Amino acid sequence: MPRTARILLENVCYHIIARGNQKQQIFVELVDYEEYLKLLRRYRTRYCFKLYGYCLMINHIHLIIEPKASQELPKIMQGLNQSYTVWFNEKYNKVGHLWQNRFKSMVIKKDEYLLTCINYIEFNPVRSNAAKEPFEYPWCSYKARLLGYKNGLLDEPKVI
Repeated sequence: MPRTARILLENVCYHIIARGNQKQQIFVELVDYEEYLKLLRRYRTRYCFKLYGYCLMINHIHLIIEPKASQELPKIMQGLNQSYTVWFNEKYNKVGHLWQNRFKSMVIKKDEYLLTCINYIEFNPVRSNAAKEPFEYPWCSYKARLLGYKNGLLDEPKVI
């Protein structure tokens, strides 16, 4: 059975979720998170997409991005997650899939819901008891977005 075609629209944002295969850890050590952010920075430069929020959890990731062109979204995520998988498998002497299925993408209009969605992903560590406050969790965009800790990754969302 063929999979459903991904909805790709222009001038919108996407809430991206990618999970570890069988809910396995995709980040084991601190350097793993750092490597994913390094790759995210590299692909952001290569494809010129806007990044409005992110949260890297132990077994999944959330990104809120606006691709320059909608057809680039699959290329961005394929390159990013494939590059991380190669690095992870080499580091931990593993083979095979790291990610469960393909990434999920939900269309977000550039309205007030965009800010709600960014807030939702940044509070993910609090809901999962990984942190008491979102600013305590180093692998989400909260501190960079709201507390001025610039990391060179985030763009300012423009709500219509």
